[in-house]
Amino acid sequence: TNTFASASLDKSIKVWGLTANTAHFSLDGPGAHEKGVNCLDYYPGGDKPYLLSGADDRTVKIWDYQTKACLQTLEGHSHNVSSVCFHPRLPVIISASEDGTVRLWHSTTYRPETTLNYGMERAWAIACTKDANKIAIGYDEGTVVLKLGNEKPVASLDTNTGKLVWAQNHDIQTMSVKGLNKGSDVDIVDGERLNLHARDLGACEVYPQNVQHNSNGSFIVVCGDGEYIIYTSQALRNKSFGSALEFAWSSVGTGDYAIRESTSRVRTFKNFKDHKQISLPISSADGIFGGVVLGVKGPDCIVFFDWETGSFIRKIDVAPTTVFWNEAGDSLVLVTAECFYTLKFDRDVVAAAIAAGGIDQEEGVEGSFELDGTVNERVHT
Repeated sequence: TNTFASASLDKSIKVWGLTANTAHFSLDGPGAHEKGVNCLDYYPGGDKPYLLSGADDRTVKIWDYQTKACLQTLEGHSHNVSSVCFHPRLPVIISASEDGTVRLWHSTTYRPETTLNYGMERAWAIACTKDANKIAIGYDEGTVVLKLGNEKPVASLDTNTGKLVWAQNHDIQTMSVKGLNKGSDVDIVDGERLNLHARDLGACEVYPQNVQHNSNGSFIVVCGDGEYIIYTSQALRNKSFGSALEFAWSSVGTGDYAIRESTSRVRTFKNFKDHKQISLPISSADGIFGGVVLGVKGPDCIVFFDWETGSFIRKIDVAPTTVFWNEAGDSLVLVTAECFYTLKFDRDVVAAAIAAGGIDQEEGVEGSFELDGTVNERVHT
C-alpha cells in the first residue's frame, strides 16, 4: 500500500499516505500512550490490520488501524520501550527496552512467553530474518543473534496412503510420496532430494506445533497454544476441537483419542464424543501416548489403560519420552533419554482379564507386557 505510520514524542501515532502532506488519521483514542512513542511495526500478514507500538510509558500496544481502536496493552517493562516487532514466521511479539530486557509475547493470546536478559545494558533494536527463526538484538554493549523455537517442519505422514501433511505457519499443505519410484529404472537413494507437488489445504486457526494423522489417515489433528482441532485430512473441514495440554490418537478406532487436560485429568473420546475420564493411579500425568492401548506417563513410570473400558492394564517403572508401536500392535518400544526397551504386548490376555473383571488395581494384568530386550543407545529419530 501507499500508506505508512509515524511515531512521535508528542505521544501520537499518525498514519499517512504518500500522495498527501497531511496525516490520514491519528491513533489517539482510549488506551493511547501516555508518553512519547518510540517505535512501530505493521503486522506482516494481510489478514490482520494491526499496528504495534512501544513508548516511554513502558508499554507495548496493539492497534487495529481500521477501527482505530487499541486492542491490547502489554505491560512488564520497567523502562522505556525502544523497539517492537511482529515476528514474520512465529506467533510472537518481541519488545526491547532500556531496562535491558527483551520480552516475547504470544501474538494471539498476548500472554508473556519469556524474558531475555543478556546483561548488555540497554536494548535498542530488534531485527528478524524472514526465512528463518533468527532474531538480532542491539544493545549498548553489543549485538546478540539467537534462534527462536524449532525450525524443523511440523508434518505427519499417513503410511496407509502415502499422503504427507505439512504445516508452514498457519497454512496446511498436502503432498503424496506414494509411487515416487514407479516408471523409473533408478532406485531412490537415501538423502536424495525429492520433487513433490504440494496442494494447499487451507489455513488453521491455531499455530501448529504438532500435526498427526489418525489410524486410517482420514483425519488429522493440529495442536498448538493449548488447543487441538481435528480436521478431515483431504479438505481440512473442522470435525472437532477443544482445549488440552496434549493429544493422542488410538490406533484402534477412527475417531478415538485421548486428551490430557491437566496433570490430574485425562479423558478419552470414542467416535469424537466424550467417553471416559481415566482414573489415574499415579500422582501426576506428565504426558500421554497413543497406540493399541493408552499410555499415561507419570513422574517415574508409565501406566497403560484400555481404550474401550478405561481399565488399568499395567504399570511399568520406566518414564519414556516416546512410545512406538509396530503395525501389528503386538510390540512396542519405550524410548528414554539413555536407552530404549522393546516389549511384547498380549492383547488376548488383556481382553480375557477385562472380560473376567476384577483386575488388580496394584499389579494390573499379569502377562500383558513382557520385556523383550534393552538397547543402551539413544534414539534421535
